[in-house]
Amino acid sequence: MKISSKALAPVAIVAAFGLGTLAPHAQTAPQKIGFVDVSKLLAAHPNDKDIKAVQAKADAELQGIDKQIKAIDAKGANATAAEKQQRETLVATIKAKADAYDKQINPKITAVEASVDTAVGAVAKANGYSIVMDKSVAAKSGLVIYADPTTELTDATVKAMKP
Repeated sequence: MKISSKALAPVAIVAAFGLGTLAPHAQTAPQKIGFVDVSKLLAAHPNDKDIKAVQAKADAELQGIDKQIKAIDAKGANATAAEKQQRETLVATIKAKADAYDKQINPKITAVEASVDTAVGAVAKANGYSIVMDKSVAAKSGLVIYADPTTELTDATVKAMKP
């Protein structure tokens, strides 16, 4: 079977077009990748003290109720009907109080996370980084084995968050 030049012309045009669209991408500048320690940024945020205060209050209150539930659970089948009823009441109480603390703390956490995200974005843009990754997640997942220390943006981001 003989292939004529007329049959090859459309294939040659498509191939040339395909190669032409790839060439500009091969010449783009490399992207800068930076890293931050997100847990350090969250802890450094000015409103983190408020969050920790609510968490400490919740822990103190809920631990007492939890101990009472565990004491009844330890009795197992030997628990009286009154103790079993008390356990159900305590479980409902701990759930309601935990939900109340969650409603109190979640908006604060959301605001801190948004503030940290904004600060990371501002520092990244100011320093020409197109991608910023959480250092601990990147290391634990094996995604990044080594990163040049100059790509660390945590301290600059902490400074950007200060009022």
